[in-house]
Amino acid sequence: MKDRARHLDAADPLAAYRERFDVPEGVIYLDGNSLGCLPKATPDRLAEVVRGEWGTGLVRSWNDADWIAMPQRIGAKIAPLIGAAPHEVIACDSVSVNLFKLISAALAMRPGRKVVLSEPGNFPTDLYMIDGLERQGLAERRLAKRGDLPDALDEDVALLLLTHAHYKTGELFDMAALTRAAHEAGALVLWDLSHSAGAYPVHLGECEADFAVGCGYKYLNGGPGAPAFAFVAERHHDAVRQPLSGWMGHAAPFEFSDDYSPAPGVDRLLCGTPPILGMAALEVGVDLIAEIGVDRLYAKSKALSEFFRQCVSEHGVELDLVSPTDPDARGSQLSFRHGNAYALSQALIARGVIGDFRDPDILRLGFAPAYLSFTDIAEAASHLAKVLESGEWRREEFGKRAAVT
Repeated sequence: MKDRARHLDAADPLAAYRERFDVPEGVIYLDGNSLGCLPKATPDRLAEVVRGEWGTGLVRSWNDADWIAMPQRIGAKIAPLIGAAPHEVIACDSVSVNLFKLISAALAMRPGRKVVLSEPGNFPTDLYMIDGLERQGLAERRLAKRGDLPDALDEDVALLLLTHAHYKTGELFDMAALTRAAHEAGALVLWDLSHSAGAYPVHLGECEADFAVGCGYKYLNGGPGAPAFAFVAERHHDAVRQPLSGWMGHAAPFEFSDDYSPAPGVDRLLCGTPPILGMAALEVGVDLIAEIGVDRLYAKSKALSEFFRQCVSEHGVELDLVSPTDPDARGSQLSFRHGNAYALSQALIARGVIGDFRDPDILRLGFAPAYLSFTDIAEAASHLAKVLESGEWRREEFGKRAAVT
């Protein structure tokens, strides 16, 4: 396996990009689907912003360093990564906040309909945002299993809200087919791209998607809590009215009017003052992923995950794979079910193989191809085999739950 890994690494067209990331020595990082690695250019860029633009430029940097246009500029850079036009995407707030804005906007655009349809087991914040609006009497939450979603789209559904790549299993929805089915039922569609943006080729425009959100700290490598992004199809720009009418979403914020008038286009999704340090870090990550190219990243991701499956099979590892076996049907991850998945993940982390755990029994391994090698994958498979064979995951310290899993 090591010889095959070395051969694959030698032929890897993306191998050199590993040097553009700060990957700690002795660590095999399989958690880029939770928090991406630090691009080496980020600390210098942040120092430039802090010491130069903030320290020296002070408030002048809103104009001189063009801080004021960062949400639009970064959104335009994210747009081609998700198959959107530059003026349809804006970087702002968090995924949760952007979900609230767009769910609310969609409900207002479909008067007489209150149902927001999703699936059980969707990422919690997506379901919680629907719940919050339901408790205010503004929405009605309906959940249907994946295979039952088309039949659940009736005349009461205002919005179909789904996560493109499932956070636990990586299973992908057919974006085009479900968007079409929702539209035929008179509903709008909001896609959560948090586990696909920057890792999987997304085609929002071709699929005629209405809305989308996504985060900046996973495959876009923007850092912990990085700003998120939101997409609104151009055809909805005039109709969208989001409820968080903050001053940056005003048509003329520096006129300081007492009355709110929404900015044109996607700019009306802004709310408060943009977090410039977070934006600066996000822009570095977005630039780097755009340079590599999502198509190339996904091709390598599939090769990495399939190589991992081959390696664990040759080691005789028997784990219940809950991700689709077809690499074209999943995002950049593999998830396995194990009765003691948390302890198993902690035992791997102790060996320098960092994945994560998702309750109740999922060991989740992400394959962020920008900085992973095939040698990493072969070694990770070897560590997994040794942990299972030795039973070291049974050690008491590996079973103690930390606050973040």
